[in-house]
Amino acid sequence: MSSPQSMTRHLDQLDHTRVLCVGDLMLDRFMYGKVDRISPEAPIPVFTQQSESSMLGGAGNVVRNLLSLGASASFASVIGDDRVGNQLTALVGSEANLLPYLLSERGRISSKKTRYVAGSQQLLRSDHETSEPIREETQSRLLDIILGELAQHQAVILSDYGKGVLTPDLCRAVIDAANAADIPIFVDPKQRDVSVYAGATVLSPNARELALACGVDSFANDAALIAAARDLALQHRFRYVLVTRGEHGMTLVDGEGLIQHINALAHEVFDVSGAGDTVIATLAATHAAGAGMTEAAEIANLAAGIVVGRRGTAVVHRTDLTAALYAHRAVSLQQKILPLNTARDMVANFKREGLSVGFTNGCFDIMHAGHISLLLDAKKRCDKLFVGLNTDASVRGLKGPTRPVNAEMDRAQILAALSMVDGVILFDEETPLNLITTLEPDVLMKGADYRKEQVVGWQVVESYGGRVELIDLKDGYSTTGIIQRLAV
Repeated sequence: MSSPQSMTRHLDQLDHTRVLCVGDLMLDRFMYGKVDRISPEAPIPVFTQQSESSMLGGAGNVVRNLLSLGASASFASVIGDDRVGNQLTALVGSEANLLPYLLSERGRISSKKTRYVAGSQQLLRSDHETSEPIREETQSRLLDIILGELAQHQAVILSDYGKGVLTPDLCRAVIDAANAADIPIFVDPKQRDVSVYAGATVLSPNARELALACGVDSFANDAALIAAARDLALQHRFRYVLVTRGEHGMTLVDGEGLIQHINALAHEVFDVSGAGDTVIATLAATHAAGAGMTEAAEIANLAAGIVVGRRGTAVVHRTDLTAALYAHRAVSLQQKILPLNTARDMVANFKREGLSVGFTNGCFDIMHAGHISLLLDAKKRCDKLFVGLNTDASVRGLKGPTRPVNAEMDRAQILAALSMVDGVILFDEETPLNLITTLEPDVLMKGADYRKEQVVGWQVVESYGGRVELIDLKDGYSTTGIIQRLAV
């Protein structure tokens, strides 16, 4: 695997990267609830709905991943002139750093997928959509937009969900134009006949899609899969074929002898929805930011390992990747060292499942028995414990230029390694008030050397019915005391 330092340099360049995504947009709806009885009308479970959420799906999820990584994006797609189309337009319009080109086609059905989830189990998915190709006049208008915008981008993604936007003629025109402009083009395919994507820089099928493209049911072994991918690359002039293989990771090949196996990094698979979107977005964005294709595939594999550990069509943030790269332990740490937006979503999911969420914070500069005692006691008071951790800059502001002793990611890794800690969020501010306001924990905890009125965020937590608890400290332990003893 490439060095974390090299990969991090490429991630830092994502702010200066713009990617054009073209494909099928759909609305992903999640209906959350519970099942506690069987219907008397038929032998089916009765689903009691408790909450719901909607987000961009299909190619829209590719765009969400591009933006969460820190890249800018343009998005070209076609929707129907219906209520779902209006919802999609509003969701797309709410995204920052996104330049949307949504064409509305009269009479077309906008794609919507509704999933019913009880606890961690998806019970049912209901689809309302069309797979009819867009009309010729719509295709012409969309192509004019794409070709006019192409030169402003460092990469192009074709996200094909087989819903009619990516017609063979449109694919051919976009790929030819991108190649003429020397802009790499990445394809997440749906068509069994992959000749429609001929000449693309990267074709990224999963193992089943590769088998369908080759006219077989499955591959007997790795050698057969590699041979099939290489034949496809040579036959259709793909510079690379990246095969995503679930728990077996990924395999990257070209027509000239490259074979790169990349092992899967997820420790626990929670939900595979949208993992392919994360892969193609990360691959395209990091390659556009300067990573070689093998290195970009390694980063994309890391991103896939992160996203399958989360509920729904989740996205990966740059800080997820940075944390995982820093520690060489992709999943164990990425699941715990979190950007605030991801932590917020996790807290909301835990609450939907009826779990209580606790929060405490500190510098945790030199970990000692007092810290362990506080965290153990805090975890007894909640189901899930999140810890706000002062960054290096924040610690210096509080304790002076000689602190911290340990760098922020070292401190974050130590906290993440503790079984009682479920999430670590770094913050630059002097206080964690923004974290508390965003997460809305059920229990806010601090050491008993504070009074309740001195605990930052106590009024916020009590305003929505949460509680503040003070935890007795273990006598004789402090980071300052340890430093003073070391100086003697």
